[in-house]
Amino acid sequence: MATSRQPWRVGLTGGIGSGKSTVGQMLAALGAVLIDADQISREVTGPGGAAMSAIQSTFGDAYVDASGALDRARMRQLAFSQPEARSQLEAIVHPLVALHSEQRIEQALQAGAGLIVHDIPLLTESGRWARQLDAVVVVDCTEQTQIARVMHRSGLSAEAVQGIMASQATRSARRAVADVVIANEAHCTLQQLQAEVRQVATLFGL
Repeated sequence: MATSRQPWRVGLTGGIGSGKSTVGQMLAALGAVLIDADQISREVTGPGGAAMSAIQSTFGDAYVDASGALDRARMRQLAFSQPEARSQLEAIVHPLVALHSEQRIEQALQAGAGLIVHDIPLLTESGRWARQLDAVVVVDCTEQTQIARVMHRSGLSAEAVQGIMASQATRSARRAVADVVIANEAHCTLQQLQAEVRQVATLFGL
């Protein structure tokens, strides 16, 4: 349990198309420190990123684009055809993401942050987060809403979206690990979502 001196550390998760990133941005606007593992991963694999030297030596120049960043499309193809390549990439990137996350957490603690939010897309699927978090917030909606949102946003087919969803935890599994559920159905306006998020922020001391 977080004390008055120790900020809450909350995990934020939700399936693709749930609105998780929007909720994270709203919490940050209310004063939370947002630790986005995906964003940090993009930074360390970006031009001149901390992972790039090891990626280049492991996979070769073909996997580095003209800007000096990871060639994501080529790497996706490799990881799809050779699962061990994905494991190699994760072995390079994940420790760096963890290190950068801890640095940002330390900065937040020193700055007197009241709430630290970890944006973790695969929180439910990972067994390692439970001991590090005070609570889990799940952004939830129906599968039909997820599919419609992602199709509209990304131009993917319903089958492609369903394929991505099949690789993620089920809605019921996410809800099972939730301490707080934020409902974000298709009929939910940004103002209504903002009101829900404000309630959550208040719950965790903001």
